[in-house]
Amino acid sequence: MSHKAGFVNIIGNPNVGKSTLMNAFVGERLSIITSKAQTTRHRILGIVNGEDFQMILSDTPGIIKPAYEMQESMMNFVKSAFEDADVLIYMVEIGEQELKDEAFFNKIIHSKIPVLLLLNKIDNSNQAQLEEQVAFWTAKVPNAEIYPISALQNFNVPEVFQRIISLLPESPAYYPKDQLTDKPERFFVNETIREKILLNYSKEIPYAVEIVTEEFFEDENIIRIRSLIMVERDTQKGIVIGHKGAALKKVGMDARVDLEKFFGKQIHIELYVKVNKNWRSNANMLKRFGYNQ
Repeated sequence: MSHKAGFVNIIGNPNVGKSTLMNAFVGERLSIITSKAQTTRHRILGIVNGEDFQMILSDTPGIIKPAYEMQESMMNFVKSAFEDADVLIYMVEIGEQELKDEAFFNKIIHSKIPVLLLLNKIDNSNQAQLEEQVAFWTAKVPNAEIYPISALQNFNVPEVFQRIISLLPESPAYYPKDQLTDKPERFFVNETIREKILLNYSKEIPYAVEIVTEEFFEDENIIRIRSLIMVERDTQKGIVIGHKGAALKKVGMDARVDLEKFFGKQIHIELYVKVNKNWRSNANMLKRFGYNQ
């Protein structure tokens, strides 16, 4: 029996549903999903295995015009998605009419590999608007196959999945068949805590925060975690901790619930906050956090 394997890379503007789609394909919550832009900061691989195929999905940060060094690094993850893709997914949402970076758009329309343009969130549209959008994107990206979908409602997602499998090249598996992702456990601890910060705080706080899990000890029945929340200013530290530590305690409790589901074990989590001024523009810090690889 022949075996197919390949890299399927998902790109698009912020908040169009890229992470929701990948999680739907993989069947696990590997990528953060919130209503806030710039939720995904890294390139995250999710691996889907079948008897005769291995699909390696890559969720990338939303395309933006970088304002500081961390965002430059985020866009480098997007650039790398063009380099190793066997199938490229360009994801847009109903009402969207442009990509925020023209250079990326030119790469899409001149791509030599198959491009699937997924028109997401069609549950927020009517038939007339949908037909207008399909016609618009057919003219704009003539090299793409267009699929209207709702990643959240799973509409047309299985059909897209089967189409991707048909486009994968014949190849042995790149990863062990029981592997779900290329990221270590600590990465998902960091991302889960960061998601709770995105959900519990407003304004600049979520974007000025980075998480470092300094201890991860796993016993038979419990995982003990100690994580650092890095902020840029003393005022941010006070907001993250909250009155008598209440805000930080809520982040820890919310993260523990999700991590117990993810790891299938009891979690003990300890959080503390540290100020590191302007870490988002510090090359050494960014390298430590996995941005400048």
